[in-house]
Amino acid sequence: MEEIKGEKKYDIGIIGRTKKANHVIRISLIVFILSMFIFPEQVYSHFYGHFSGLIGSSMITHEWDVVLLNSIFFISFLVPLSFRSKTTWKHYGIVSAFFVSLFIEMYGIPFTILFASRVMDPSPLVHMQGAIVIDLFGVNFLFTIPMVYGTLMMAIGTIIIIVGWVTIYKKIQFEPLVTSGIYSISRHPQYLGFILVIIGWMVGWPTPLTLLFGSVLVVMYLRVCRKEESEMIKLNPDYREYMETTPFIV
Repeated sequence: MEEIKGEKKYDIGIIGRTKKANHVIRISLIVFILSMFIFPEQVYSHFYGHFSGLIGSSMITHEWDVVLLNSIFFISFLVPLSFRSKTTWKHYGIVSAFFVSLFIEMYGIPFTILFASRVMDPSPLVHMQGAIVIDLFGVNFLFTIPMVYGTLMMAIGTIIIIVGWVTIYKKIQFEPLVTSGIYSISRHPQYLGFILVIIGWMVGWPTPLTLLFGSVLVVMYLRVCRKEESEMIKLNPDYREYMETTPFIV
């Protein structure tokens, strides 16, 4: 930032580069999502099969070690999610419940899939178009085109969360308000990362429970972002100017 008449103003060149970077990111995300529909049959069979519960023998059950490992891995990203406000254990508890219930349904006991399949009965089982089976640690995992897209979204989200952590760890001791690095592109990169992880799971495992619970979590985190911003405005006057130059999420 440069000083103008005693006030802090963001360099116009930096603002321009930030806006350009955000435009590129937004367009890339749109193209990425739309490209999935190049495979309409695979997308249809994936979403219809999971949402209706008619995926039959494609389900993995009673793999409790996989449930435990996945739950621990994803919940670990909550410690901490952000240094900008006090830990909100209520929100962390809801997210933890989402991941635990998700993995129990995916690899333990698929409650909602079994329930949905009974509601849809006597419809025939759905064949997952274009699916491939990968053996990992003795467990056969079925991957469809949407699952690949969902996995990529989760990977991108995880990277964003980690980069956000590293940026905060390195700069929080020297800067009262971290606005550089990934925080120059998004005011809430860690929440953005977590939202991408949640949406990735919704795409990869689109059951009624996942879609409902995931949608609630996305809305909840957007509300948390707004609440944190109201707190930051009171704590640091420079935050309002930061809001004017940096996008909310992306």
